[in-house]
Amino acid sequence: EQMQEVNREVSPLLSAHGDDISLNPELFARIKAVYDNRENLDLDTASAKLLEDTYKSFVRGGALLEDQEKERFRKINEELSLLTVAFGDNLLAETNGFKMVIEDESDLEGLPQSVINAAADTAKSMDMEGKWVFTTHRSSMYPFLNYSIRRDLRERLLNAYLKRGDNDNEYDNKENASRMAALRVERAGLLGYETHSDYVLEKCMAENPRAVYDFLDKLWDPSLKMAEKEARDLQAMIDREGGNFKLAPWDWRYYTEKLRKERYDLDEETISTYFELENTVEGLFGLAGKLYGITFTRIADIPIYQEDVRAYEVREADGTHIGILYQDFFARPSKQGGAWMNSYRKQSRRFGENIPPVITMNLNAAPPVGDAPVLLTYENVNTLFHEFGHTLHGLLSNCQYYSQSGTSVPRDFVELPSQIMENWVAQPEFLKTFARHYETGETIPDELLEKLKESSLFNQGFATVEYLAASYLDMDWHTLTLPEEKDANEFEKASMERIGLIPEIPPRYRSTYFSHIFDGGYSSGYYSYIWAEVLDSDAFEAFKEKGLYDRETAQSFRENILSRGGADDAMTLYRNFRGRDPEVEPLLKKRGLM
Repeated sequence: EQMQEVNREVSPLLSAHGDDISLNPELFARIKAVYDNRENLDLDTASAKLLEDTYKSFVRGGALLEDQEKERFRKINEELSLLTVAFGDNLLAETNGFKMVIEDESDLEGLPQSVINAAADTAKSMDMEGKWVFTTHRSSMYPFLNYSIRRDLRERLLNAYLKRGDNDNEYDNKENASRMAALRVERAGLLGYETHSDYVLEKCMAENPRAVYDFLDKLWDPSLKMAEKEARDLQAMIDREGGNFKLAPWDWRYYTEKLRKERYDLDEETISTYFELENTVEGLFGLAGKLYGITFTRIADIPIYQEDVRAYEVREADGTHIGILYQDFFARPSKQGGAWMNSYRKQSRRFGENIPPVITMNLNAAPPVGDAPVLLTYENVNTLFHEFGHTLHGLLSNCQYYSQSGTSVPRDFVELPSQIMENWVAQPEFLKTFARHYETGETIPDELLEKLKESSLFNQGFATVEYLAASYLDMDWHTLTLPEEKDANEFEKASMERIGLIPEIPPRYRSTYFSHIFDGGYSSGYYSYIWAEVLDSDAFEAFKEKGLYDRETAQSFRENILSRGGADDAMTLYRNFRGRDPEVEPLLKKRGLM
């Protein structure tokens, strides 16, 4: 609470400080003088891009506005900073505020023992020993939705998740979201852009909203058809079992798990027995070593901010220090949801000295219960490798300028280093290096690997559609052309009706808890995950052609992508690695859309 209070106090001060810099006429005059003389300067690529980006950042920060417009620009930024903080605080309060307390053990039927134990541990931490507590944190909610036979309780839990920020209480986010969208339109208009998306995408690979919509549209129809078929299959299972009801959102995961087990004799609980956390981290580090020759050594004599956080020193094969990595894996009430990487200090060079990075990677896995090992779902494993990809982008940066280093790249390029790492998780050859049964030590069997491969396209319609729906919602909020505050629920409903989203699938994020776009810097950028999947699918083809651990290919990826940050144009960096523009076919094949 103290940190939240400080955040509320400091955010508008930081906003004002940023505006003081961008709107400083004397400073801008000096930058403009250099920019106007750029043709006469002998600048390397990174320096030329720095000059271009610096000049544009001042212009985009209001430097060319008239005095009256600058004053309004400041007020918009101040209000947006406060609304952003409020949105995040409300979401955290709503997420922590709901608890589904189970007192009758029979209500736990269908749940794996590990899930029951975790719920009992959560209850104990809340002074409710002898009971079981489930929350809207995904690590608690998803297992319940997957396995509980109690349809009424699944409905209650999922609806609590879907209604976060939409309960007409002190933590309601409907007005915050609507107000932020309106202010962003107004700010874009002051700067000469038609929409906030035009303002944002100018700096991205997509360049404009039309390109994003065209891209999403290309994927939507085949994905929706696949999802509709999946819905029919699930409804058929319900009918076969004598269920006298229509498939609803709180049924999807439960019947998907049953259908997965029926078709492939495969369930998440069985899979997770081969993905104990320590072994998976071992596999993670092992892959980085094979590709890039780097090592990770656990260190104890370094400050940590939470007792279960781990710290590592990262070194080159020859022992040269690269940086420090913190790993923060477990959910707790004070921690925001989701998974992410961040930099406490980015890499740069100053007066000839290399400044090494200090990086953190974060998950929200269920914390360990007693001495029991932490077992990851297959989805958790993919998330872990995803965030490790961002981590490598930060650690292996080799840039002169702080503002260009690490993940300081266009939003629709930043997910390439992260998402390419997920491709190795689907490779049996790699999984066998670390996936061992947590009790017997048995390597994951070929039979299970084959089932994973066969089921890789299973439920892809759902996964793609819920993601694309959220991407459309983001774009719709930020292609508004007038600074009018909309009714958030009505706006969202119209957005989903326009694309024909089926009622059995909610968008991955509803407006009132869409922290990516209202609290996380992804406004007009949520599409970037699947845009980058085109890049990562195409890029991984290079490894498949040369070998999963081919050092030459890995070195090229490191030199042209990971180490360069934003020191050059993103498409140029990709072409330097791949030798051509990316092709969309590998993505369509991977998702079963062609």
